[in-house]
Amino acid sequence: MLAGGSADICAFPNMERMGHDHAHGASSAHRGRLALVLALTLVVLVVEVVAAAVTGSLALLADAGHMASDAGGIALALAAIAVGRRGGGPGSRRSFGNHRTEILAAAVNGAVLLGIAVWVVVSAVRRLDDAPDVDGPLMLAAGVLGLVANLMGLWLLSPGAGESLNVRGAYLEVLGDALGSVAVIVAAVVISLTGWALADPLASLAIAVLIVPRAISLLRDVGEVLLESTPRHVDLAELRDHIVTTPGVADVHDLHVWTITSGMPVMSAHVVVEDDVHDLDAAHAVLDRLRGCLADHFDVAHSTFQIEPAGHLGTETHVHH
Repeated sequence: MLAGGSADICAFPNMERMGHDHAHGASSAHRGRLALVLALTLVVLVVEVVAAAVTGSLALLADAGHMASDAGGIALALAAIAVGRRGGGPGSRRSFGNHRTEILAAAVNGAVLLGIAVWVVVSAVRRLDDAPDVDGPLMLAAGVLGLVANLMGLWLLSPGAGESLNVRGAYLEVLGDALGSVAVIVAAVVISLTGWALADPLASLAIAVLIVPRAISLLRDVGEVLLESTPRHVDLAELRDHIVTTPGVADVHDLHVWTITSGMPVMSAHVVVEDDVHDLDAAHAVLDRLRGCLADHFDVAHSTFQIEPAGHLGTETHVHH
């Protein structure tokens, strides 16, 4: 009977295109776009701070604060990519490298977003009783400039938003900024046409409302990665069925799927083989069938199957079915 052992299956069909992203995290392929968006964000940030000081607009200042948060988040993402590419390999204390730094950066990003939202709400409520006069035309010009820069940022980040948590976080932030710029523009038009100063703090509250759900969504995704939850695109029950129905497989236990970082899912499983799988050649055939079966249905970068005879299960003290 074949003794318990393990075999690593990393070269699934259809995975060659994604190999680079899985090796270094999906964010690495988009760091040039992130850097360009960071430059655009910093330029608009400076313009909005100056315009807020001149016009007295809280909405512009709120949008500038959001821009500052975005700039910090994108800078953290770029730093996380650089750090994540280091480490790993044989002998390293971090065998998967430093890819989790991307997740930690996203957590900081989400927390800062929530802090910005609280500050904007408090400041806006204070202005509702006594809203100061605001220079509407200059506020409008700054808002339009911000919207144009945001739309350029969305175009740059959209290819990577579905592949990387950090790129997605940056995309959502820029999207929120675009909506915030729209709020600034609407308030500026109202103030310019009617002189209604309350439009400014109300626009600030609208910007805060836009920030909160994005921050919560980002923090939720970070929590799922840190808690090693099964990725949303993987149906664990379906995955188990695919393994068990593979010829030569009698059962599977200790099946785990989790995520190291964006674009880097990992799976491990103990596969109990049937009695006629009694040598290495037969075991290799089972592994090949497992690889072929799973490759067409599940996108997992690193999969490890431990092959066990039926009697081996009784010797394991910790078993997760």
